[in-house]
Amino acid sequence: MQLIQVTDAVLAKQFLQVPVQLYRNDRHWIRPLDKDINDVFDEKKNKAFRFGEAIRWILKDDTGKLIGRIAAFTNKKYKNKGDDVTVGGLGFFECINDQHSADFLFNAAKQWLEKKEMQAMDGPVNFGERDRWWGLVTEGYYEPLYCMNYNPPYYVQLFEKYGFKLFFNQVCFGMEAQKPISQKIFDRYAALAAQPGMSVKLINKNQLEKFAEDFVTVYNKAWAGHGGLKQLALEQVKLMFKKMKPVMDERIIYFAYHYEEPIGMFINLPDLNQYFKHMNGQFGLLQKLYFLYLQKCKPSKKFTGLVFGVVPEWQGKGVDAFMIGECQKQVQVPSKPYLSYEMQWIGDFNPKMINVAESFGDTYRSRNLATYRYLFDREKEFKRHPVVL
Repeated sequence: MQLIQVTDAVLAKQFLQVPVQLYRNDRHWIRPLDKDINDVFDEKKNKAFRFGEAIRWILKDDTGKLIGRIAAFTNKKYKNKGDDVTVGGLGFFECINDQHSADFLFNAAKQWLEKKEMQAMDGPVNFGERDRWWGLVTEGYYEPLYCMNYNPPYYVQLFEKYGFKLFFNQVCFGMEAQKPISQKIFDRYAALAAQPGMSVKLINKNQLEKFAEDFVTVYNKAWAGHGGLKQLALEQVKLMFKKMKPVMDERIIYFAYHYEEPIGMFINLPDLNQYFKHMNGQFGLLQKLYFLYLQKCKPSKKFTGLVFGVVPEWQGKGVDAFMIGECQKQVQVPSKPYLSYEMQWIGDFNPKMINVAESFGDTYRSRNLATYRYLFDREKEFKRHPVVL
């Protein structure tokens, strides 16, 4: 076997080709956009390079055939509650069903991370934000959401036989979008809607700066400092909304208010993979035009939840039901119906949010991903991610 570090554009293209070779007969796999993968390893586009570094390898057999790939990275900002070791990451792992080949890749990442004074490695994770390329699929081997990992079932064995242990589960929830919401949700919605000063507003693309401010208010009250998460800056959210604007559907992004003070948000987008699965990884001019055509003439029938949050002083008072009730009004319409809904993952270390997801109504656990950890000191006690209260 040949382990080759990615050091030029030719090898970077081969890095992209590994999953193309492995999944060419898998009807569930959706090829990610090449640009989305390349951007992770572009120092000009990925701010994680300010706090760490990354390396990539491809693996070829003795005939020169691509049989695997892996990336490893350090990031000073990567910390989990309760960590008592320095932790690096590995990701973008792909491999044939062969333990020896997988071990070859894992060892390369381990040795590099040890040289960087790491004491453990988590994987598969992203070199950057946790909302993409995070976790190994262990249940729900069907079409992935946009920027969600996908892998065959045998990857679980490759990780666990090497010695990785489950650090936390990442639970996704789905539901049929045209089913009526539960009576409990409807009753809570009606009760809160009757209270003075309560309102839910749909996002307006012409007022994104205002809604960015409301997003920051809710996020920083609900999450900053919680589980190691940092405060968001307004400029950061403005940029995020600007990037999201072309794919936003104003019917499925909600903010809840009490006398105009933002107290909750429910951020959803159409599942972009329903468009990108037709692009074969490309997004040049022709693909962009085709994307616009699909948006207009064949809109996605699936939408996905990105963020759901309520400020602490309003938690447990029905704000979640208030926003879900408004969502039902917008989604369950004959003209532009959504048929299915899936929430991005919630860590099993966050039982409060798991309970919120389960209270939506007729939800089900649609898929599970896992974040694994490997301690370099094999005698050290392994600890799972602590519960966040």
